[in-house]
Amino acid sequence: MKYTFALALVIFLAACNGGDKTIDIDPDLVHKDAPKIAYNIVNIYPHDTSAYTQGLQMYNGKLYEGTGDYETSSLRITDLKTGKVEKKHLMGTAEIFGEGINIFKGKIYQLTWKNNIVYVYDVNNIDKPVKTFKWQYDGWGITNNGTDLIISDGTANLYFVDAETFRLKNTVAVTEDGVPIDSINELEYIDGFVYANVYGEDFIIKIDPASGHVIGKMDLQGLKEKYFPKEIIPERTDVLNGIAYDSTTKKLFITGKRWPKMFEITLN
Repeated sequence: MKYTFALALVIFLAACNGGDKTIDIDPDLVHKDAPKIAYNIVNIYPHDTSAYTQGLQMYNGKLYEGTGDYETSSLRITDLKTGKVEKKHLMGTAEIFGEGINIFKGKIYQLTWKNNIVYVYDVNNIDKPVKTFKWQYDGWGITNNGTDLIISDGTANLYFVDAETFRLKNTVAVTEDGVPIDSINELEYIDGFVYANVYGEDFIIKIDPASGHVIGKMDLQGLKEKYFPKEIIPERTDVLNGIAYDSTTKKLFITGKRWPKMFEITLN
């Protein structure tokens, strides 16, 4: 991380100039992690291991999932408790790589990775898009705050976008104690805050969307090793990704790319 390099440099220079003298570190240079968010795993459900999970959302009791990996990229509706895929639309090609999804005002928005295309479906029919939009950045994660869509592109930025025109309205950089957090991925808007996966990391961050400040962090390290160690397939069972929220039950659902399990979580 950038802050560790800066701190190491200060210590090195102080040591070179002071020998064995006591080193006083400026507390402003010491990175302050966001507070940990306590949680409980209350249920574990099956998850389709063919799903390279990019986006996840609960809607009317059903789990909607967007998956990637070119030809197998899809939009699907899944039964949460059984993990059975009830409906699947294969939208990927050798060039099209599916990414995050979000349901907003009766429409499903599905991003693509490097194709600059957003597919829009009627929520009652995922067989084919009803329209497409052009998007100027990579597509990673997407959610909404009740007014605008919020999109990530693998950087530290959150983009606030008009859902009807896809006009960019505002950009907010995500930081933790002043340090930009790169690789913001799957997003979920919960009670005024954005919860986000960070690609390749085993935690979920809680972001104040007005300032971009990370104000909390869920530590999810070791889920694979604890809950399905015998089902881990090297180079296939991939990273933590996927956050869905059921506003009725106040439960979170999380999984990973090609994970065999879906976790139901309550926040403390």
